[in-house]
Amino acid sequence: MIEIINLQKELEAKPVLKNINLTIETGKTTVIIGRSGCGKSVLLKHIIGLFQPDSGQVIINEKDITRMNYKQLIDLRMNISMLFQGGALFDSLTIGENVAFSILEHKTMSRNDIKERVRLCLDLVGLRGIEHLKPAQLSGGMQKRVGLARAICMQPEIVLYDEPTTGLDPIMADIINDLIIDLKDKLKVTSVVVTHDMRSAYKIGDKIAMLYDGKIIAEGTPEQIKNSQSPVVQQFITGASTGPITEGENLKHI
Repeated sequence: MIEIINLQKELEAKPVLKNINLTIETGKTTVIIGRSGCGKSVLLKHIIGLFQPDSGQVIINEKDITRMNYKQLIDLRMNISMLFQGGALFDSLTIGENVAFSILEHKTMSRNDIKERVRLCLDLVGLRGIEHLKPAQLSGGMQKRVGLARAICMQPEIVLYDEPTTGLDPIMADIINDLIIDLKDKLKVTSVVVTHDMRSAYKIGDKIAMLYDGKIIAEGTPEQIKNSQSPVVQQFITGASTGPITEGENLKHI
């Protein structure tokens, strides 16, 4: 469904993505791992067309989105949804209005049909009867699940997740992991997940790709990544303080 070919991007004269090549299979979950600031979210923004590459291509359903005009990109985004790291709910809107936001903006549906779609989406993420509440009345984990309900409300083909378990306790993080798996199975969506949470990556990923120094340095099944012979991959997935990633860094001030 998604093919990234020779993608390059500089930000503030600093290379962030260096000749990235990655294939994301239809109906599968691809997890992109790497340190904070390594370019994972930048890569996501290229997939949804928020960033234009300096060179290279992003092919979605056999169409190069880097050559699309604004209207074509808007049409494309009707089939792509994103769960933002912080939930990104609108404080002034009710939960029901938050979940229905994209439908209200882009589709013509009856009030009853919209209410039913919202109810179904909230049911899918384990939340029922909270449409009248405001985001401030919910816990962080519930807000994240509302964000997920909003992401699937347009019935997308692709869902992008930016650090879906960040800021959550281990139990709630595992609930979010189970939801990602459940939604993939029930809705048959293609998922791209950016994370540095290896417990989550191993559980939800059909394929894991590691981004380091602007390049994809390893990719494979969770088992293949666990058994990688790369010292860089091993330091990252084990969380070791010493190794090639931190070699030469001054950590005395920590």
